[in-house]
Amino acid sequence: MSDLSLAMDEEWARQSVIDTALAMSGSGLSPGRSGNVSVRFGADETSQVLITPTGMAYPDLLPGDIVPLSLDGEVLSGRRLPSSEWHFHCAIYRARPDIQAIVHTHSAYATALAVHEKGIPPFHYMVAAAGGADIRCAPYATFGTEELAAHALAALDGRKACLLGHHGQIACGPSLEKAFELAEEVENLARHYVIACELGEPPLLAEDEMARVIEKFKSYGKQPG
Repeated sequence: MSDLSLAMDEEWARQSVIDTALAMSGSGLSPGRSGNVSVRFGADETSQVLITPTGMAYPDLLPGDIVPLSLDGEVLSGRRLPSSEWHFHCAIYRARPDIQAIVHTHSAYATALAVHEKGIPPFHYMVAAAGGADIRCAPYATFGTEELAAHALAALDGRKACLLGHHGQIACGPSLEKAFELAEEVENLARHYVIACELGEPPLLAEDEMARVIEKFKSYGKQPG
């Protein structure tokens, strides 16, 4: 790939981060300047993280404002500082080569559950969309710390999404589009779970049924090539 093509691809990736952040804010998943978005960019051995900067309103962002980081969190270029949550973004990318994009939101119902340190159990088969039989809630840790990154990584073990105690949610995927879709689904599930709990403790699906659903999701929605 030529240097010009690489530059154009990076410009597109930076704009995609901005577009996702705008969609996240505009949809109500993370109002105002809350939350953050990142994408993995480049070949495995030289990959970097393109992440939203700290403190900037999403409508004001230009591609040059997106911050490139090494997987260890070193700022590689530019004059902006990265989101304060760069620790867990980088930790997830280092540990999970299957993950290419991360969306972190403070969506209302997911955050309400997280405030009570409650995850989302298998009350509905769509919980399996996050990769497992439940969506865990990580213990609380101060935002922007390595401790929070460690808790998030543990809660994401075998999963593509988790809640963060007293904080919000993280959704991951093979692309920004898929990560954003999963963040929407986690919020939808959280809302349904909260409503269901108002009627009493909801019955849960059996472990073997969730295993069947997880297996079915591996081919769900895929069209023959």
